[in-house]
Amino acid sequence: MNTIKLMLSATALTSVVASAVAAETTFRYGFQGSLGSLDPYSLSETFTLGTLTNVYEGLTRRDENLQIQPGLAESWEIIEPTRWRFNLRQGVKFHNGNDFTAADVVFSANRVRSEGSDLKARIPTDAEFIAVDDHTVDVVLSSANPILHSEWHTWMIVDQEWTVTTDSVQVTTAADTSVTTISQETNGTGPFMIAEHTTGVETNFTANAGWWGWNGKAPNVDRVEFKTIAADATRVAALLSGEMDLVYPVPPQDIGRVESNAATSALVGPELRTIFLGMDQARDVLTYSNVTDANPLQDVRVRQAFYHAIDAVAISARIMRGQATPSALMLAPSLFSGSGAFERLAYDPELSKQLLADAGYPDGFEIQLDCPNDRYVNDEAICQAVAAMMARAGITVNVNAQPKAQFFARVLAAGGYDTSFYLLGWSPSSFDSWNVLTQLHGCRTQNEGTGPFNIGGYCNLKVDELAAQVLVENDAAKRDELIAQAYKMTTDDVAYLPLHQQGLAWGVSEKFSVAQRADNIFRFSLITAAK
Repeated sequence: MNTIKLMLSATALTSVVASAVAAETTFRYGFQGSLGSLDPYSLSETFTLGTLTNVYEGLTRRDENLQIQPGLAESWEIIEPTRWRFNLRQGVKFHNGNDFTAADVVFSANRVRSEGSDLKARIPTDAEFIAVDDHTVDVVLSSANPILHSEWHTWMIVDQEWTVTTDSVQVTTAADTSVTTISQETNGTGPFMIAEHTTGVETNFTANAGWWGWNGKAPNVDRVEFKTIAADATRVAALLSGEMDLVYPVPPQDIGRVESNAATSALVGPELRTIFLGMDQARDVLTYSNVTDANPLQDVRVRQAFYHAIDAVAISARIMRGQATPSALMLAPSLFSGSGAFERLAYDPELSKQLLADAGYPDGFEIQLDCPNDRYVNDEAICQAVAAMMARAGITVNVNAQPKAQFFARVLAAGGYDTSFYLLGWSPSSFDSWNVLTQLHGCRTQNEGTGPFNIGGYCNLKVDELAAQVLVENDAAKRDELIAQAYKMTTDDVAYLPLHQQGLAWGVSEKFSVAQRADNIFRFSLITAAK
């Protein structure tokens, strides 16, 4: 009898617990790519950084319109031309209960610039961080930098004590398969905490009820569950069936289905990301080509031939179903007032053949195109289309499409820039041309502060000089002129082959509303359950 009573009591308790769980608001979403390491400095990729900014926080953050707002720093000022002062938010605690102080900022500034970090460019290499007191940090620079903090919404502050205690000081790179505490666990100050994480599969978050940003109010949702759903059809089906409350990206061909379904809607808008092709211009011999005694891509005529062989308008219309805008520059037109002065090279496969012949390749040559297949909208399909187009000009392109984890591990710095021809997407984290000129066009060999994502190794010292002037120029008109001069050089050099700005397309359940930002970062704190 006692056993029966115990069983009845356990059943009743289970019922109560189940009711409590059911009463929680859970939000489920799926994305085409995976979340790998949880180390916030391991991979400078929008999805990874955007996801982790729900857990960790920067000194600054950005609102729905991408305007800079106070984050862990509640205010800042330039007290001298080369000295910034950040006044830190008091009373903030990390998820493990440790106090957030200036020591954590100084430690994080050193760690993000250490070996293995993929976010070194967030902070000038020679910037000195000084803890004035527990809630004040000064940053001393070697030269003026009016946009110092513009990229800090994705530079996340880590807990010095926890990071050191868990032996997590060393940054784990995208190519590093070793497991450290910080690669599998988190300890931030943000609105959500990670409860469970299976690398590359799923991650579950619970609300941090004590987050300073709630301003005394309860979180909008209690739990967020993320799952990687690589296949477009499966992802869309999960939304339409009610299994998921949000999925993205929605392929252009499925936007109509999402819109016509009574329980879902499509959020469509412009994105700041530029999809482009890059070329190895650094090695004397291409690694992945049938040309074994030279690097054809070091000849501007060959790069021009590649450009003229690609019909970006057709890619936008057919592959992207109109959800992309062909681009002449390596950033969205809205981010530079002088964008209208630049035009794409015309699609002209016959001219491509002539240029190749002039460069000594009348019969063309073969080259491998490395491409992710789960990172950008229709990324593999774009690469296949590029291969077909370039074949008409006599260039044989062998597409090597891989999941983003393997792709990034190869082509980025940690993998030794191991590619000859590649597709990538870029959203300037400062929403400014300086980011593009420095990180994509900057000469890699000059110093660690330039060219970290210049995978192809393009180098023009005059562009570097102009970028340095852009950084310190306060006069908007003079700054735009410097930027225009730099872009004139990079486009004349055919440093890259820009394709388009892809559009944003999210599918969301009628049960929730979410905020869609133009940088494609999804903030859990902005989820609202429908009334």
